Amino acid sequence: MSPIPDDAHPAYDFDCLVFIGRFQPPHLGHLAVIHEALKRARQVIVLVGSAWQARSLRNPWRFEERRTMLRSAFDAGENERLAIVPLLDALYNNDVWVRDVQRKVRNIAEPSHARLPRIGLIGASRGQSSYYLALFPQWESVSVPLVDGISASQIRERLFRSPAAAGDYLSTGAAHDLPPGVVEAIRQFFSEEPYQQLVEEQRLLDQYRDAWAQAPYPPIFVTVSAVVVQSGHILLVRRTAAPGKGLYALPGGFINTHERLLDACLRELRERVRLKVPEPVLKGSLRGQRLFDEPHRSWRGRTLAEAFYFALRPEQQLPPLKPVRGGDHARWVPLADLEPDGLFEDHFFIIQNFLGLPADFGES
Repeated sequence: MSPIPDDAHPAYDFDCLVFIGRFQPPHLGHLAVIHEALKRARQVIVLVGSAWQARSLRNPWRFEERRTMLRSAFDAGENERLAIVPLLDALYNNDVWVRDVQRKVRNIAEPSHARLPRIGLIGASRGQSSYYLALFPQWESVSVPLVDGISASQIRERLFRSPAAAGDYLSTGAAHDLPPGVVEAIRQFFSEEPYQQLVEEQRLLDQYRDAWAQAPYPPIFVTVSAVVVQSGHILLVRRTAAPGKGLYALPGGFINTHERLLDACLRELRERVRLKVPEPVLKGSLRGQRLFDEPHRSWRGRTLAEAFYFALRPEQQLPPLKPVRGGDHARWVPLADLEPDGLFEDHFFIIQNFLGLPADFGES
């Protein structure tokens, strides 16, 4: 982004306004906020969250795709004043996330003459603005009225319920929700393999929800996950079926009715990945455990995961794994090969919690 002269528009209230969102997909409500920001600030920084997440029903589009959609809604002059940059989630560490936001804004915001820039946070939700204000007290907060009737989650459900229903929606109702460039990008997405995979995941999710439709209360599931590390490698399984087909995941699963959490985790390692490490050795290698409870962490709905961190003693040979017929494929993966978009659900962030993996990735 080239520098913007201070005297180009003397009526600006702010040097820089920051808008944070996931934009899955960018809709007219998002555009209303950005247009207001362009009226009030010399420069607008749009931080696109969940930037390196694997594709899922909650995060169907990659950062580059969302950036292209956003830029298609603005003219050349407006785009010159827009910085659209990726932001990695930090689901279980607000301090890491706040530091990343501060760093990105500091590196992009342009000073006004010799003084520090006047920076504000802008958003369409009063609750969201209050939350951000608490996290960034050094910045001012600007609230924009909500655009009624637009819900990104409802848009996604219309798009992935079935190809026929999605086509009808784009032809008849999308103009009330989405700008033309986003509609065109989504039409192109329909012809790509990831769209078909997400339609299959939506079908499975609907079946899952139907199975619990008569429950008196929304179900809450409890699972266990194993973070097993040895000699710079981590034990992962490659998922062979939807959801998350082809992604790496931590070994684990649901607990049995009369089972303690650690026992359930050890059973999963024994039965699902056939890890050839004696149980006493595993128990002696336990270095930590934590409950992971981000509300949107799982495609199933409200799912809590108790994760156990095992740090095995370094050896020249990694413990052997015996393949399980019909199951996910277990393997030892070098820690250097871990990327957020290659891991299922929030498993990268679970690993990051125990191992302290860096949160910085390429700016694309």
